[in-house]
Amino acid sequence: MERVLVTGASGFIAGHVIAELRAHGYAVRGTARRSVDGVDVVTADLTSDAGWAEAVDGCDHVMHTASPFPAGSPKSDDELVRPAVDGTLRVLRAAVDAGVKRVVLTSSVAAVATGHREEKVRTEADWSVVERSPAYPKSKTLAERAAWDFARESGLELVTVNPGMVLGPLLTPVIGTSTQVVHQLMARTVPASPKIGFVPVDVRDVATAHRLALETPQAAGNRYIVAGEHMWVREMAAVLAEEFNPRGYRVPTGSLPTSLLRVAALFDKTARLALDFVGRREAVSADKARGELGWTMRPVRDTLIDTANSLIELGLVPAPRKPAVTGSSGRS
Repeated sequence: MERVLVTGASGFIAGHVIAELRAHGYAVRGTARRSVDGVDVVTADLTSDAGWAEAVDGCDHVMHTASPFPAGSPKSDDELVRPAVDGTLRVLRAAVDAGVKRVVLTSSVAAVATGHREEKVRTEADWSVVERSPAYPKSKTLAERAAWDFARESGLELVTVNPGMVLGPLLTPVIGTSTQVVHQLMARTVPASPKIGFVPVDVRDVATAHRLALETPQAAGNRYIVAGEHMWVREMAAVLAEEFNPRGYRVPTGSLPTSLLRVAALFDKTARLALDFVGRREAVSADKARGELGWTMRPVRDTLIDTANSLIELGLVPAPRKPAVTGSSGRS
């Protein structure tokens, strides 16, 4: 039985990657700062060399999913860039020292489609423009570029998976940055939707892409975008409202003027982060993943509904109002 090390085992993507690997007969070890239910965990941190040799020992492959992802704009880009770059290289060096067969790195479309002035469909041949990128896309771009440079120099067999906005059912009651949009709409912590959009993808399909990237021989040395078509947050709200408002939830479906978002950004770190994406339409192609990996993704509507249902089941959104009662209330 082949053994795979999954870094950042307590994370949203990592949890689904672990489940996918186990379902297909792999033994799994994880790294994390805390214990993870049902997983053999080695304590290791991206900012330190401690624990990494032990973590990769005896593993055939590594899936490096761990990376800092902010809930708001950091004070300095280096708060994200340095841990992302240095941590990635730390993991890759340990993998080479341990003689692992292949590393699958979780990157992002943020390393592909950010900072470009002209609108066009982006592919794996594209790289984000670091000089015009906010901190998170900059960190993902520089970390992935560093990984490819290291792989070329060391002979390491590397594949990267570049997902869009990762949504889908939560496995733990932790609301990550990517699922925060759905949570805010379901919990009605925002009055309306700003003009912000993403290219969403289901976390379960992202996990499948990681496994396929591990198993497909010709995937070595390639990047793979996994994401759907661009979708404005207001369009996501409409899907959620159609499904959940009849159940008593109050998903807001209006538009939030950018001027109000700018005011909110003075006080709210999430709003400050959102300003970087206002009015930007992402367009990426997942044709390479479909053609070379045989990857497919489920409908985004299903993903949105499954995300919201998991938030409800985990008690992360307030209970709904009672749906309106129709019909006669007269006495007989």
